[in-house]
Amino acid sequence: MSIEILMPALSPTMEEGSLAKWHVKPGDTVKAGDVIAEIETDKATMEVEAVDEGVIEALLVDAGTEGVKVNTPIARMAGEGDTPAPAPKAEAPKAEAPAPAPEAARPPPPAAPVQAAGETGATTKAPAPAAVSAPTSASGDRVMASPLARRLAQAAGLDLATVKGSGPHGRVIKADVDAARGKAPSAAPIAASGAAPAAAPRAHQSLAQMGIPDGSYDLVPLDGMRKTIARRMTDSFRDIPHFPLTIDLEIDGLLAARAKINAMLEKDGVKVSVNDLVIKAVAVALTRVPEANASYSPEGIAMHHHADIAMAVAIDGGLITPIIRKADTKGLAQIATESKDLAGRARDRKLKPEEFQGGTFSVSNLGMMGIKSFASIINEPQGCILSVGAGEQRPVVKKGELAIATVMTVTLTCDHRVVDGAIGARFLQVFRSLIEDPLTMIV
Repeated sequence: MSIEILMPALSPTMEEGSLAKWHVKPGDTVKAGDVIAEIETDKATMEVEAVDEGVIEALLVDAGTEGVKVNTPIARMAGEGDTPAPAPKAEAPKAEAPAPAPEAARPPPPAAPVQAAGETGATTKAPAPAAVSAPTSASGDRVMASPLARRLAQAAGLDLATVKGSGPHGRVIKADVDAARGKAPSAAPIAASGAAPAAAPRAHQSLAQMGIPDGSYDLVPLDGMRKTIARRMTDSFRDIPHFPLTIDLEIDGLLAARAKINAMLEKDGVKVSVNDLVIKAVAVALTRVPEANASYSPEGIAMHHHADIAMAVAIDGGLITPIIRKADTKGLAQIATESKDLAGRARDRKLKPEEFQGGTFSVSNLGMMGIKSFASIINEPQGCILSVGAGEQRPVVKKGELAIATVMTVTLTCDHRVVDGAIGARFLQVFRSLIEDPLTMIV
């Protein structure tokens, strides 16, 4: 029996991709885990691994084809023990051709707030997600399942051999794993954190209709990343009831502490930035005000066990938010080392999906670019995002007298469904105490 190889969803926000390169040809024998193709997504160029064993019968999409919809057949393979059918000439599907029904749901979209920290980088390949070994049934037969279903089942400790598949040829898909775990599948692939599907976008006027004549501008086509950012930020700003809270922090003590810390760590080649100190302070503050470390879902409010801090990093054509996992359990040296590594690989587009998907709280810092204050758009399904401005000398009043202090303005944007004004204010009070007296971060 022939098996169709479908265009995979290599990131939660991927709707289509470009088939950059084939690593196989008709007649090749492949095993589960073999790299068969390279796919360009909205985030990176990633390798695709085979999930079944067999012989490639035909390549249905030519290398270099753009705009291939997720779940469109891209190749056909004869299963183990089958005789391959004659290979027809490869042909690219029309971009408008309807794709087979997608899986019932995909994971929440990755972090992508509009604001980012400044530098850009070149596009390179990103390593593929770690392969999950293919399970077998009690009779020893291989269980057919999508890569996403395998990963979710492995994370949940679920035996895929006990799950009835509803996908093509009985393949187990995410909806089947969700059903086996007693979860109702999401209503739409792009809906985040159980949110209802977004309404169809309203029609926009063309530039000519708005009085801008043709020929007076150059039109730069939208790439996958920019389309994803536009959609995600529009959905977040429209659908999440949000509000900002802004405070000024005196950071002379923080700067002095940073200088001492860096002098101590110089022998180890580690340098702590102000942003590293901010991330540490945020993580500690979330442990002291856990109500702010939460996400909204229709089933209830998810109270996260750890502070997974997403930091906005600008890359060529957009931005991405790599995550410092369990930042509440890590010291400043470890946070500084991880943040430098993640930011560098983010600009080179070498992050693994698990390194930028998820997170419980975001930090966006434009201070190094001289921005005094700003308010970020919430990175759904997180409940808050902190916008950090530049530290600058300003006049302040101390004990009734005018003085000069280094002041930094920060703005906390809150999802009012999860974090109301009182919770947001308590978080900022704790955060201020940690920033203005850094010794309290370790007490």
